[in-house]
Amino acid sequence: MTDKSDPTTTRRGFLKAGLAAGGAVAAGGAAHAAGDPLITEIQPWAQGLGEGVDATPYGLPIKYEGDVVRRNVEWLTADTISSINFTPIHALDGTITPQGCAFERHHSGAIELRKEDYRLMINGLVDTPLVFTYAVLERFPRVTRTYFLECAANTGMEWAGAQLNGSQFTHGMIHNMEYTGVTLRTLLEEAGVKPEGKWVMVEGADASSNARSIPLEKAMDDCLVAFKANGEALRMEHGYPVRLCVPGWEGNMWVKWLRRIEVGDKPWESREETSKYTDTLEDGTSRKWTWVMDAKSVVTSPSPQMPIPHGKGPLVITGLAWSGRGAITRVDVSVDGGKNWKEARLAAPGQEMALTRFYLDHDWDGSEMFLQSRAIDSTGYVQPTKTQLREVRGLNSIYHNNCIQTWWVKPSGEAENVEVS
Repeated sequence: MTDKSDPTTTRRGFLKAGLAAGGAVAAGGAAHAAGDPLITEIQPWAQGLGEGVDATPYGLPIKYEGDVVRRNVEWLTADTISSINFTPIHALDGTITPQGCAFERHHSGAIELRKEDYRLMINGLVDTPLVFTYAVLERFPRVTRTYFLECAANTGMEWAGAQLNGSQFTHGMIHNMEYTGVTLRTLLEEAGVKPEGKWVMVEGADASSNARSIPLEKAMDDCLVAFKANGEALRMEHGYPVRLCVPGWEGNMWVKWLRRIEVGDKPWESREETSKYTDTLEDGTSRKWTWVMDAKSVVTSPSPQMPIPHGKGPLVITGLAWSGRGAITRVDVSVDGGKNWKEARLAAPGQEMALTRFYLDHDWDGSEMFLQSRAIDSTGYVQPTKTQLREVRGLNSIYHNNCIQTWWVKPSGEAENVEVS
């Protein structure tokens, strides 16, 4: 029970006491300057001129944030040409992912394709086959939408138990960006879909020719042919100059360097939807067409890459939640491995198919914690435990692992990936 007579047991009291340790506390809670040379003495950065406005024509992160980068796990793949790197979600806040640290997934490497050389063809069961240049795409009515993109294999290594030590590696195959482009519906209506058209096949221009089948209903609903992200041109690794967005569905369907859209009366059964991106069950059979990314969340701090540096006292627990079926309406956080839950504060009301940031202000007493988060979306779906998933899927799966994640936070403030299922 909190002792109201002890000023260090309340959040405000603890912070005031902490300031007092570095100098006397003045009225209003600010510390006196005495004793801190960073306040009382003129520092080097205030004794000369800084960089001019043209020093960096394209702004870059300051060197002190040089550790906030994408990272690869070398043993996951034989070569980085067909591989993955991971968003440093542990070091970010808010919800928008900067393009420069948004994860990559390539099947034959990122390609350089000039806007002037770009072409997009629509063919198959259409009234008029069409080819669009980049300049023509820019003339269509455009929209801007914020969506998350999550690889179906995100958290896939964790099926058999705790494996990778850090939210960047367990959950970092995800990003959330503001995309601008033309709705796929607009382009399909321009070509005119024949009545027998029920599916579209989307194909990339890179050497892998990544191709996926999408039901026409989804294609005509919310898919976006995007040429901007976060207000600027797509990066090369994200499909410059044009990519497809398939909101709420697995990232492999978000074809980069989009070159062709074919309308047909049945799915194409491509390599990426037969030998890959299917869910193997315990009896050895595999189910396909599991496109939707179900509700999921993760605490990003504290976590293995973000230990607690300050000892006991006020602590901000934060993380991300998302759902491919709608908006996040609630996130609960547990510090005791799921025995008890507290409702976290959402930074903003959840948006459909977009990341939601959550916070829980916690007074840490210095004892160990088993941190978990549990997302609930607008359909009423509740993020499951790993045991609940295994009851349905067994241990042979790779894709669509949306289980509750556990971090064991030790009295030292360090954290470790463990399984409490």
